[in-house]
Amino acid sequence: MEKVKQTPSRSYGQYCGLARTLDVVGDRWSLLIVRELLLGPMRYGELVAALGGIATNLLADRLRSLESCGVVERRPGQTSGVVYALTSWGSDLRETIESLIRWSFPLMVSGRGGDAFQPRWLAVALPALLRGRTAAPPTELGIDVADLFMTLRIDEHGPHVTIQPDRRPDTILEAEPEVILGLAADAISIDEALGQANVHGDPRVVSAVLTGHRSE
Repeated sequence: MEKVKQTPSRSYGQYCGLARTLDVVGDRWSLLIVRELLLGPMRYGELVAALGGIATNLLADRLRSLESCGVVERRPGQTSGVVYALTSWGSDLRETIESLIRWSFPLMVSGRGGDAFQPRWLAVALPALLRGRTAAPPTELGIDVADLFMTLRIDEHGPHVTIQPDRRPDTILEAEPEVILGLAADAISIDEALGQANVHGDPRVVSAVLTGHRSE
């Protein structure tokens, strides 16, 4: 296991796993930075754009803190500059974040309202909501939401999302994020979802991937 490089300057001062976790990632924006980096390394400017309302000086402070604690590291970019990435220990926060996403669903049923939305967040939310679901043979569904295309695959290892606009499965679901999240969380029926969405291909694939069974 990786060792924490530096104790945070602000601490609850409690010998408790939860308190020490919050010492590291409990500050405002810290877990949202981790959420973004779960999808892969990002440049500083990309993080600013993805997070929306964060002040640049605050982002810099949070990145320094996460780096000093061993959650985030800087790596050379593919072409130039540096990117920020999760360490292997930081990547272990995926399970925690997915648990919080599942816990949050009662807070989501009221809809988006005036809140900002990035379609890439679905790539984190869907595996969380579909955790434990498997399929053999594997089944793939393309999801087109807010001008972002992703592929949701269910196989013997569980759900996986990739953002690959140049690779499109035979069946594609085009819908609002509320519909996709509601279907994955079993909050709406497949018939309700299909009434608010466009399906290009076989609707049974939508049911197989997002509800765990095939419609007759």
